[in-house]
Amino acid sequence: MMPAVAKSKLKQTRTARLGLRATRQQEVLIRRAAEATGKSVTEFVLNSACVAAESAILNQRLFFADDGTWQAFVEALERPAQIKARLGELMRHRAPWEE
Repeated sequence: MMPAVAKSKLKQTRTARLGLRATRQQEVLIRRAAEATGKSVTEFVLNSACVAAESAILNQRLFFADDGTWQAFVEALERPAQIKARLGELMRHRAPWEE
């Protein structure tokens, strides 16, 4: 997934400066990945950082909804819980990776 920031078709001049320190192994890894994807190290690091940044922001518990969608959401939350027999059966068994 390419971040919206990286998708911009407008050619913008990069004026902000970011600095970071890396181990030799991290540097080698990043350079190899940049080369493998046909990007410069700067392009690779910026794109990867933007993807991670947008993901972190989107994973917050904030969401937007119009009035109709919000009302449907509230109604779903306020409905009494329903007993699901098959779900109860499933929950009585341990997951294969827990055995």
